[in-house]
Amino acid sequence: MNTQYGTSSVTVAQARQEASTIFLAKVFNWMAVGLGLTGVVAYFTAQSGLAMSIVRGPIFFILVLAELGMVFYLSARIDKLQPGTATGLFVGYSVLNGLTLSTIFLAYTKASIGGTFLITAGMFGAMSVYGLVTKRDLSGMGSFMFMGLIGIILASVVNFFMKSSGLSWAISVIGVLVFVGLTAWDVQRLKEIGEKGIMTQGDAAIRKGSIIGALSLYLDFINLFLMLLRFFGGSRD
Repeated sequence: MNTQYGTSSVTVAQARQEASTIFLAKVFNWMAVGLGLTGVVAYFTAQSGLAMSIVRGPIFFILVLAELGMVFYLSARIDKLQPGTATGLFVGYSVLNGLTLSTIFLAYTKASIGGTFLITAGMFGAMSVYGLVTKRDLSGMGSFMFMGLIGIILASVVNFFMKSSGLSWAISVIGVLVFVGLTAWDVQRLKEIGEKGIMTQGDAAIRKGSIIGALSLYLDFINLFLMLLRFFGGSRD
């Protein structure tokens, strides 16, 4: 009887792990879609010359406000949204972010942007693996990193008026640490969501869970990329 019970426990654990793997694959696939859309839109917007119009006029701030509104709305209303609506908001956000990020091509060389992207991908991948395999509970670290994120936002607002290069450097260093930590925490959190049975809750729940998970990882990646770009980005001047 003990052997039978042990076999049953192993089977349940394997089923949970397989469900989590499938769920995470969906999350990362949607994240890749978002990053791909952002990259394509950013590149072709910069090539068309529209990026200069965006950065010189009020369009940039309008886009930023629209993006913030979409993120907050999607995060707050995900349980009540239809799967198609949630998907549309995520795709729309990725496109809008591509428009705003097109402006980095005005400040940095294409080679340095590409190189920084590869560095970001490597760091993001390493921390994702850590979040998947570690036995340590990262929830405490996640809470600490979230507080660090709030601090970065406040410091960035202050530095918008101060224009301090020293504060900008400090924000970038802390920002890299924060988003590296958030990546590991988010991946572990999403792994646990997969293990707790979201794959048994129907297609709508799976799609919405995949979308909101992809949004979290997308934001981790993009913000880590922007922080690293301040160190590795080669100026066009």
